[in-house]
Amino acid sequence: MRDTYKTIDKPAEGLFKDKGSKFFAYAYPFTDEEDLKIRIASLKDLHPKARHHCWAYRLTPDRSVFRANDDGEPSGSAGKPILNTLLSNDVTNILVVVVRYFGGTLLGVPGLIHAYKTATQEALNGAEVIEKQVMEKYALRFDYLQMNEVMRVMKEEPVTVIKQEFDNQCLIEFTIRTSLSESVTGRIEKIEGIDLEHIETI
Repeated sequence: MRDTYKTIDKPAEGLFKDKGSKFFAYAYPFTDEEDLKIRIASLKDLHPKARHHCWAYRLTPDRSVFRANDDGEPSGSAGKPILNTLLSNDVTNILVVVVRYFGGTLLGVPGLIHAYKTATQEALNGAEVIEKQVMEKYALRFDYLQMNEVMRVMKEEPVTVIKQEFDNQCLIEFTIRTSLSESVTGRIEKIEGIDLEHIETI
């Protein structure tokens, strides 16, 4: 898996017009599928007279999670062109919703595909695309007597500690860049009696 991925850090908007129809595209940073309903609902409040709210998203650093929805447009004419534009721009952790106002003239499937694709690209053109590193998140549990050994590794290796609890039994949660994780975890696992758990890839 690649060690970096491209995404956006702030929402962005785009607009495409064709034969009276207007296509408003909204791009959002997106990491939780539970947020989808909230985003759609807010856009329906913003555009109550729009006929369609079509969308697509990609999730996870390895780009393996994606969905698209035509919201009443002919099958494959809206959600898929939005998704394909995300694919061609190689961005992930992103949601794009395109809100359509019908202008009275049918555009046909080729026209719709072009409109949804172009509106999405306009939103991406207005966004700041950033590159992020793929990180592994771990939980490390150990006895207080092992503190010195553990902390030596934490200080010498390029890890980011995000949580720590020190008692008789201690806990450190940390992240490490994917490409470095094998060497760092290998070093940690040489310490006797520790419990190292991989939580997630972020």
